[in-house]
Amino acid sequence: MLNKDGRKRIFYWVDYLRRSPFVRNVSIVMSGTAVSQVISFALTPIISRLFSPADFGVLGSFSSVLGVVVAGVTLQYSQAIMLPKEDRDAANVFAVSLLSVALITCLSIAAAVLFSDRLLSLLNATQAGWLLWLLPLGILVSGLNQTFQAWCVRKKAFKATASSHVIRAGFAGALQIVAGFFKAGGAGLAAGAVAADGIALLNLSSQVLGTDKKLIKGALCRRSLVQKAIEYRDFPLYSATQNIMSSLSMGLPVLLLAHFFGIAAAGSYAFGLKLLQVPMNFILTALRQVLFQKATETYNQNGDILLLFKKITVGLFFSAIIPAFLFFLFAPALFVWCFGDNWFEAGIFVRWLIIWQVFQFCNVPSVLYARILRLQKKMFVYETLILFTRTACLIIGGIFFSINQTIGIFSVAGALLNIAMIFWIWKILNTKLQKGMLE
Repeated sequence: MLNKDGRKRIFYWVDYLRRSPFVRNVSIVMSGTAVSQVISFALTPIISRLFSPADFGVLGSFSSVLGVVVAGVTLQYSQAIMLPKEDRDAANVFAVSLLSVALITCLSIAAAVLFSDRLLSLLNATQAGWLLWLLPLGILVSGLNQTFQAWCVRKKAFKATASSHVIRAGFAGALQIVAGFFKAGGAGLAAGAVAADGIALLNLSSQVLGTDKKLIKGALCRRSLVQKAIEYRDFPLYSATQNIMSSLSMGLPVLLLAHFFGIAAAGSYAFGLKLLQVPMNFILTALRQVLFQKATETYNQNGDILLLFKKITVGLFFSAIIPAFLFFLFAPALFVWCFGDNWFEAGIFVRWLIIWQVFQFCNVPSVLYARILRLQKKMFVYETLILFTRTACLIIGGIFFSINQTIGIFSVAGALLNIAMIFWIWKILNTKLQKGMLE
């Protein structure tokens, strides 16, 4: 039994968590994320029976190509929106981000015209040429989503970001089911995802333009816009490049697995990884938004961001380790039971991928802190190492090993790189604290 002092301490911490704005904001975003993930997971057993692993391979190829471009579509100025202390300065960064989206979208249209055959071959969709024109549309919608969401996070409009996740999940599932009934194949899966992103964008844009249109419009100034573009030039020079490389290394497995082992194997990998990330994203989608805002605010106010880093990172590890162990044991049987016999191989892949994903899960605070500390140059080197390592694992595995062995090697290498990243950021924060730079 707890003594009186023990009960007082428990009541104190319960009351603190109840009143904490940080916890409250995480809860708001997590509520939207939870609903979106429940919708997505509930509809997946239907979708998995309407499409084959090869169809998901086409979707995976499309998402991989789209993801690489989308990773740099705002030139990472969307991430810089959080950093200025004054809203007027942030509004000009917001405008720079929108201009970047417009520029990259125009370039993607030109690429679709000039390299249509090569892109369709890369997408494994030579029979659905119209899919190629979804790429520029997807790039535009995703870039606008990133920019508007970053502004909402800055203004702590977490209800808007939460509702956008629900809208996206609901419409994506519904549209993909309709595409499945019409036998639209992998192209239908991709079209449903892009359309759902567009509908979610309407929700975010109504929040930003409805609430802060006057603030943004009144703050815009060509001179200030140029100044902010130059002030935060390390984002396009290093952070955007690093983000593109990170996205490339995430999308590369689908493209290389399709090359070495066939489009169905790549589809099983893409499907398994997507399902594995559903419970992770339930926490991380909310945490990324609120932690970035909270950590930036704490850093600008010279607070103790090391303590926040340690609590979040260690907490993420202990919250993931038991579910990861259960997934490792039961994933193949669980996938067959939930999604059908076609997805046994995806369950086998998940058994290996969970090793990597546990530490990817714990690594989120490290990535956010690297941006706050303006470590873009060093992160560029780190992402170069990741890209080289993952590419080497996949090529060597594709030539000399089976697909299960290849994914196992790939996953263990990913886990080790994420562990190294966590301890690197921890060491930097600790060194700065000892020197009085974070006090």
